Amino acid sequence: MDNNDIAKLVETSDEWIRERTGVERRHIAGKETTVSMAVEAGRRALANAGTAPEEVDLILVSTISSNVLLPCAACEVQKELGAVKATGFDLGGAACSGFVFAYNTAMAFLASGVYRTVLVIGSETLSNITNWKDRGTCILFGDGAGAAVLKASEGQMYRPVTHSDGAKGAALTCESRYTKNWKEIPEENTYMKMDGQAVFKFAVRRVPEVIGEVLEANSVAPGDISCYILHQANRRIVEAVAKRLGEPVEKFPMNLQEYGNTSSASIPILLDELNQSGALKKGQKIVLAGFGAGLSWGASVLEW
Repeated sequence: MDNNDIAKLVETSDEWIRERTGVERRHIAGKETTVSMAVEAGRRALANAGTAPEEVDLILVSTISSNVLLPCAACEVQKELGAVKATGFDLGGAACSGFVFAYNTAMAFLASGVYRTVLVIGSETLSNITNWKDRGTCILFGDGAGAAVLKASEGQMYRPVTHSDGAKGAALTCESRYTKNWKEIPEENTYMKMDGQAVFKFAVRRVPEVIGEVLEANSVAPGDISCYILHQANRRIVEAVAKRLGEPVEKFPMNLQEYGNTSSASIPILLDELNQSGALKKGQKIVLAGFGAGLSWGASVLEW
């Protein structure tokens, strides 16, 4: 769905959306669901890693838009992939910080020796919780999924840095439809609502801070980082973060122009595209940084 399609739904234009967000298109699930996309992303990640489903010990799915509550999306993925030895559970609520939080969770399990192989997936059908009459949000979001396989190793484990500020949570909300009084909740409240200006100010301040924190915590210099993989929310946010860090914007790859904001899926989709293009080389240090609902934000260092 390109920006001209959005302009048929709300008062906007391709030029207006591009200028303010950098988004040109977004992909909207038709027959696909959060689970089916998670399964496909997981299958491709396992194939890319040369890992059999039976080798997976843990499946983590980060999502705020699953089509199932019970069983959880991760258990559905386990069933479809035939990962018969894996434990599975979902992580929700952190939204756009979700993949980084799931990655950190996986790394903690690997570091402790509890598991050896973890499949981490971010999958979202945000179109189901988007108010297509709200110009402030419907121009931003898209559907998609991405996945990564993590394995225990004897190499260095980098410490993550994460934060939450529940007092600022009103900047990005979505009330559940699964309540006794759901008929009394205004319909627009059951879709994502965002104070765009507040989220922008939060992101451009907190993301450079947390990247600085994670680099310091791991004694890594900015010059050691090959690229910064940020949650793909808005081109202006990514550019502002690069400027505040004093790093060239070329070290901040973006694909939001094609997919929009896919929440938990944005970082793994971008990672996969960079990997498939050959842009990522063994031994490179990379920073992952997410920011989203909660409000929450965090960053991690990894070696490819």
